[in-house]
Amino acid sequence: MERISLTDDLFLWLEHRQQPLHVAGLQIFSLPPDAKPGHIQEIAEQMRACTKPVVPFDQHIVERRLGNCWDHDDSFDINHHFRHVALPKPGDIKELFTFVSCEHSNLLDRSRPLWETYLIEGVKGKHFALYTKIHHALMDGVSAMYLSMHCLSPDPGQMDMPPMWQTQLPKHVKEGQQQRNILSSFRGAASLLGTQLGTIRPVISMLMETLKAARKNPETANVFKAPQSRLNQPITGSRRFAAESYKRARLKEIAVRTQSTTNDIILAMCGTALRRYLQSLDSLPEQPLISMVPVSLRKEESFGGNEVAMILANLATHKEDPMERLAITKDSMNESKDRFKRMTKEQATNYTAALLTPSFLPLLTGWMPKWLAFNVVISNVPGSSKTLYWNGAKQERHYPVSAITNHMALNITIISYEDRFEFGIVGCRRT
Repeated sequence: MERISLTDDLFLWLEHRQQPLHVAGLQIFSLPPDAKPGHIQEIAEQMRACTKPVVPFDQHIVERRLGNCWDHDDSFDINHHFRHVALPKPGDIKELFTFVSCEHSNLLDRSRPLWETYLIEGVKGKHFALYTKIHHALMDGVSAMYLSMHCLSPDPGQMDMPPMWQTQLPKHVKEGQQQRNILSSFRGAASLLGTQLGTIRPVISMLMETLKAARKNPETANVFKAPQSRLNQPITGSRRFAAESYKRARLKEIAVRTQSTTNDIILAMCGTALRRYLQSLDSLPEQPLISMVPVSLRKEESFGGNEVAMILANLATHKEDPMERLAITKDSMNESKDRFKRMTKEQATNYTAALLTPSFLPLLTGWMPKWLAFNVVISNVPGSSKTLYWNGAKQERHYPVSAITNHMALNITIISYEDRFEFGIVGCRRT
């Protein structure tokens, strides 16, 4: 039995019927060229036969008075976690996204390991799909992406590849995870407290620096400048999902010509889209929308749980000129990244917690719902530039399906795959 970290436990505390806090991935595969009739049924039988999940897919929650724990599930039932379904005809993208929207609205059962996988057949054009959702307390988006890549292979001839829940982690990852567990056992609460106390002074210094920068530059993103918008209303438990792909070379060329990064261009694209959307509803705020951009603090051997810091980026939606919007967004990102480079991992984590308190306080207490640190979450997760296969089936698309929270009704997450950026957009159906 292992204690759940405070960061991971927070996702369990914040979850309720209107606010499911799982993340997911939608993978679309083309059938192998030599696939015979009934091939997908064979895939389903092979996946259902994988009844011995590895850590963390075999872990369920044990509630304790002083904090929740992870423990091995002795009553694991594969039929609850793996489901074989078929889309209604014609099985186009519309039907697929509708299915994902409905399933993404449903809470995971906390009495069992917090994940589910759906094998979806009936996808138009000799395709099938996998939709896998995992609770945010179990792993963050970077962990999920890292694991999904290890489930696949660049070799189309490689067979007998297990599903995600039975994929063995690489040796160096398991050793790194075991080392952290051993270290955490010996350090004890006193050492942890000492580390945290040591961050107070530099974190306060960085917060003061942030506030001073905001006073000097009106375009600096900070916790006091996110305006109210249509995106920042109470949400229901129902979700809508949409996705789109853009060529990496196209965005790269724009980045080179404007002396920006591709991430700057992605943020500018999202800001422009949100500006046009809110203008079409005659509800564009006078102040610029602020995006929260997660930044991974994860080391190469690290896996599981949540290890992220947050950057606040000005999307400059109040500016009509797209080049002016890009310049403001780029400056906002560069200033935040420079600040994080001067921090340790613990300092970055605590600085993030202090910076985002205005948004998390309403989530935890329901108080001051109009006190916003940001308006929307935009996350860019690195993926694979290689074409990947699963038991001979080519992965054609890999769309992220993330979580939203109350008064934060939209999430845009991007994964890079092959020569494209895959955009996954999740919103509250009503809002």
